[in-house]
Amino acid sequence: MAAGLTASIPVDLLHAHTLQAASLAVGLSDPAMQPLFMNPAPNALDTGFKYVPNSGRLRIRAARTVQMTGLVGMDGFTPVPTTVWGYGVHNGPVSWPGRTIELAARQEPLEISWENDLIEGGQVVSHLLPVDSSLHWAYSLNEYAHYTLADDGVPIVTHVHGGRNDSPFDGNPEYFFSPRFRVLGPRWEARYYRYGGSDWNDVAGTCWYHDHALGITRLNVYAGLAGFFIVRDKDDDGLPDNVLGLPAAPYELGFAVQDRMFRHTGELFYPAFPGDPFYSEFIEEEGVVLPEQLFPDGGPTALAEFFGDHMVVNGVIWPKYEVEQRQYRVRLLNGCDSRFMRLRLKVVPAGEIDPGPGEPVPFYVIGSDQSLLEQPVEVDEVGFAPGERLDLVVDFKRVPMGYRVIIENLLGDAPFGGELPKKEDLFPNRRTDRILAFDVVLPRSSVPDTDISVASALGGGINVEDPPPPAVPGVRRLALFEGTDEFGRLQPLLGTAEPVMDVTGREVQGALAWHSPITENPELNSTEIWEIYNATGDAHPVHVHLVYFQILDRQAFKADLVAQPVLQHNGEEGSGYRLENIKLLGKPVSPEPQELTRRDIVTALPGQVTRIKMRFDKPGRFVWHCHILSHEDHEMMRPFHVGTGPF
Repeated sequence: MAAGLTASIPVDLLHAHTLQAASLAVGLSDPAMQPLFMNPAPNALDTGFKYVPNSGRLRIRAARTVQMTGLVGMDGFTPVPTTVWGYGVHNGPVSWPGRTIELAARQEPLEISWENDLIEGGQVVSHLLPVDSSLHWAYSLNEYAHYTLADDGVPIVTHVHGGRNDSPFDGNPEYFFSPRFRVLGPRWEARYYRYGGSDWNDVAGTCWYHDHALGITRLNVYAGLAGFFIVRDKDDDGLPDNVLGLPAAPYELGFAVQDRMFRHTGELFYPAFPGDPFYSEFIEEEGVVLPEQLFPDGGPTALAEFFGDHMVVNGVIWPKYEVEQRQYRVRLLNGCDSRFMRLRLKVVPAGEIDPGPGEPVPFYVIGSDQSLLEQPVEVDEVGFAPGERLDLVVDFKRVPMGYRVIIENLLGDAPFGGELPKKEDLFPNRRTDRILAFDVVLPRSSVPDTDISVASALGGGINVEDPPPPAVPGVRRLALFEGTDEFGRLQPLLGTAEPVMDVTGREVQGALAWHSPITENPELNSTEIWEIYNATGDAHPVHVHLVYFQILDRQAFKADLVAQPVLQHNGEEGSGYRLENIKLLGKPVSPEPQELTRRDIVTALPGQVTRIKMRFDKPGRFVWHCHILSHEDHEMMRPFHVGTGPF
């Protein structure tokens, strides 16, 4: 558990999988057999990869397709195809990731019809991955128990992550819909979603869109349902003569970084059954649940976390991108389930695939999440949490012609606790320490180079056009917990750090499941500080819908963890905790340089309280959750409601 916290949870339950993935298990692709930095990386910001609205409208469908990821079969050279789900235009091809949506701030709203086309030949398609129906998920809701995946299809709902969305268009988990809208979630409201306008995001930033269906977000995103959503403004308009002097097309790149496992025949693999990698080692001893208890009805069962052994960039394993000796703008999205990364750029000779012997090269952070920084910050490495976006400028003039720059990942293949990994946190002979290679081989074009440096003025930051807050913001004390569900499986939970009244007038404290009555009910147009106490042993990337927030600081604390029951969605009882006798320790620590933007993801470190400040200026129902997708699907997500009911 986190430093200074006391509890009776066995250490074995904090991470319900072995950290040594059996990547050589029968039938699985061996990362060591796969080509590194041989296949070109698609650029998600390429002009030809962007949607083109028709009269301010788009029809975007989710459907099944077959994609070449660069994976080769057991012979080491024959390419094998991978069936995935992707987004694409109505009646057109789909891809993983989906094409990029681009929208100018304050322009007329863009209307999107999100269509569930997971149907072929008039029949619904089965899920590509095993679905754990014991979880609190779309078809486990009381009024939906008669629906099945086989008869009614896979439910989806798209969330524009980072968008200041109206409640009906936010893509909340209970707004799901099945193929052809035959089954509608209990809070489904609209077939056409609207983004943009005077009350939407008003500055440039890097958002993204992905599936958010209740209880199967991790599976639908893993199958391929994700893509970039770029917001432009008058200064950062993406044109070569932009006011800020930023690199523009074709020198602006977008890369979604994800991790996956594959079968050697090309299919996506996701462990969920006894004997699968991550689930092959359980110790039967006092205080530790028996293996069979973790597999309701023999499986499939949900993972506590997931770490793939293949790194994928825009749907291609370990790709390369050829560049000139000039500045490039590189936008990165961490679309992994659970993987925190710390990125460093290493210069190596041509053809080298190991970043280890290379020399680090500095780069500039110019923004993250929903805005630019006030001015660039030069760094040698930068943190990268699940759901987070980074906006970088890399100056390849610092690299000799013909050399290669590898994006190196310094963190491990296990839950992140705030420190560099130990040996036991690494896959054997792993290749997840490298992501993408830039080959400096193209001749310089006649397009003038840019000159971004620490002296450049970007005009971003958290205070861009912020409305004046009230004199004394309200403060909420919230908490992150780890408990167990009715089967004894680890269950990450959100809750309160002090007694509060929920919207029904009942006093509650501590860990709460998703379905419990709302405890966070900010007034419309109010400003609040949320203090998030992490009472777990791991870091969690916390995401709040609707708002952008300012990260204020982090501070160590100690407290007593007191066990208490947690009501599950099916009426059964699990276990959780509440905090008592909270004491702050030491001095608050300021945010990292890349965190000084409009944020919607914040890393809450174990044993620390993380403080964020935000303004709630749209009414309705929204959610906040951990962006480790396996966590949010297993109850580490809570609704909040802005303004008056109904709730």
